[in-house]
Amino acid sequence: MENQENLESSNSEMTETTEVVETVKKAPQTQTAHDDFDWNVDKRNRGTYAKSDADAMEASYEGTFRTLNDAEIIMATVVGLTDTDVILNVGYKSDGLVSRTEFRDVEDLRVGIEVEVYVVSKEDGKGQLNLSRKSAKMMKAWDQIVDAYKNETIVTGNIISKTKGGLIVEVFGIETFLPGSQIDVKPITDYDGYVGKKMEFKVVKINETIKNAVVSHKALIESDIESQRQEIIGKLEKGQVLEGVIKNITDFGAFIDLGGVDGLLYITDISWGRINHPSEVLQLNQKLNVVVLDFDDNKKRISLGLKQLTPHPWEVLDATIQVGSVVKGKIVNIEDYGAFLEIMPGVEGLVHVSEITWSNQPMNSKEFFTLGNEYEAKVVTLDREERKMSLSLKQLSEDPWKSAKEKYPIGSRHSGLVKNLTNYGVFVELDENIGGMVHISDLSWIKRLNHPSEFVKVGQTLDVVILDIDEENRKMSLGHKQIEEDPWDTFEQVFPIGSVHEGTITRKDEKGALVSLPYGLEGYAPNKHLEKADGTTAHAEEVLPFKVIEFDRNDKRILVSHTKFAKETVEEEKREVKKERQRDDKKTKTQLSKVQKNVEKTTLGELDVLSQLKEQMAKDSKESQSTEATDDSTEA
Repeated sequence: MENQENLESSNSEMTETTEVVETVKKAPQTQTAHDDFDWNVDKRNRGTYAKSDADAMEASYEGTFRTLNDAEIIMATVVGLTDTDVILNVGYKSDGLVSRTEFRDVEDLRVGIEVEVYVVSKEDGKGQLNLSRKSAKMMKAWDQIVDAYKNETIVTGNIISKTKGGLIVEVFGIETFLPGSQIDVKPITDYDGYVGKKMEFKVVKINETIKNAVVSHKALIESDIESQRQEIIGKLEKGQVLEGVIKNITDFGAFIDLGGVDGLLYITDISWGRINHPSEVLQLNQKLNVVVLDFDDNKKRISLGLKQLTPHPWEVLDATIQVGSVVKGKIVNIEDYGAFLEIMPGVEGLVHVSEITWSNQPMNSKEFFTLGNEYEAKVVTLDREERKMSLSLKQLSEDPWKSAKEKYPIGSRHSGLVKNLTNYGVFVELDENIGGMVHISDLSWIKRLNHPSEFVKVGQTLDVVILDIDEENRKMSLGHKQIEEDPWDTFEQVFPIGSVHEGTITRKDEKGALVSLPYGLEGYAPNKHLEKADGTTAHAEEVLPFKVIEFDRNDKRILVSHTKFAKETVEEEKREVKKERQRDDKKTKTQLSKVQKNVEKTTLGELDVLSQLKEQMAKDSKESQSTEATDDSTEA
């Protein structure tokens, strides 16, 4: 720096001297004393140069320095060391100073060694050369990371700390981010165990703007696995037996690690028997042999089997098991139509709902059986080729219907439990195996039921009479109303046609109304028979007199009419009025006859009375004739 200032001062003085000489040359020359004095020598005994010489010398001096550009990396030589700085010579006009803290990674820091530095600025605010070794390292490291990303080369880094969502890895001196999902192929929850480790990575993402990079160790593992996978898959054959380790268990199966490639062992290929979850027979990290069942065209999915390593249970089924044999097993599946009894893993028989009990009552197998329960059953059918078997629980005991007529004679009375209701009747259980149906028409002598639930409920006890037994079809007809005698013989006398009874309208429909009559009977009145005397129609809950217009003992039906009763009542009233008038007329005529017999004794005044009486009788006679004509017209 000092040399440069001296050079600039010398150049300035040389320029001034040159200008003075030129001026003197142009001025008129006057001979004076001491004309031989050398004016080019200054008081410091220093001479000057001509401008051309000075320019040549300056150019020669400038040529001894290298050309620098800002933001470039150059080599520098350590020429001096202080307690805080390192002095670097880069072949420029001046040396640069860099803090010793940027050389902490250099073990043998001494004068004479060469290092790379970054030119921050050729001249800072103080006119000094500004260098940085740290920036040079960062620039070079970033170039290496970019090159590793573009060429997909493997880099080595030190995990220095944990951060949110992953780890910080130092690669080439630059901090990069390792996401938690990229640490390993398996999920990692404890990041602390990786801090301080040195591992290999693959640069998977870079950001040139902020000089940030994302690395992955998982990508290397997957790459190794893929190469192993291709090697293993290339040797796969159907039926090949391989050893693997269970790495994951799901509801639908287990994933087996075959040494770099995974295969799926589906739940139905684990065991010949039924299992609800693979964990019932498999464990994580368990080693086992599996057979290759299939792999797709792209060779990306491998199907494995475990049960196929052993013979099918039907192939080794005990030869002593035949039709009629008694077997024991547990319930492994329940459907509406029956349940499957497993007598050994892979060998099942169906217990149809009709083979559960001798009872002919409808039964739900899901209410009878429980998964896992054990039962003994009799083999009804057996097909080893089709691998099918039907079983029966009820055939382990004697058919109770063979002795049903002896135990339940026709006409005998019993009590049973109501088990089920249908639209047409009631199913009644007499004992554990035998029951029958009471038809809806056999529930009551007098009530017309739309549904059996109007008369009885499930779970109630019902008294019944045995009406008929069909042993072959295992059916029994029962009756409830037959417990009592048919009351319709008596009702025929109580409710003859034309009799009038008070009734209550209980229900109306579009055709008529149901009428509650005495003794619990019900009658029916069509709409035209519900009209009242005032012309209105009777409504529900109304209590009125009804006349029996039809009584059908066979169909247990009674038709009644309020309209007919009302009309006949009006007519009866009119007849009574007529009879009363006739009685009055007869009385009047009798009185007149008495008057005529005593006419000779009659006075003038009595004659007047007689005249009045005759007029009254004539008037009454006319009114009577008029009333009779009106009645005849009404009846017509």
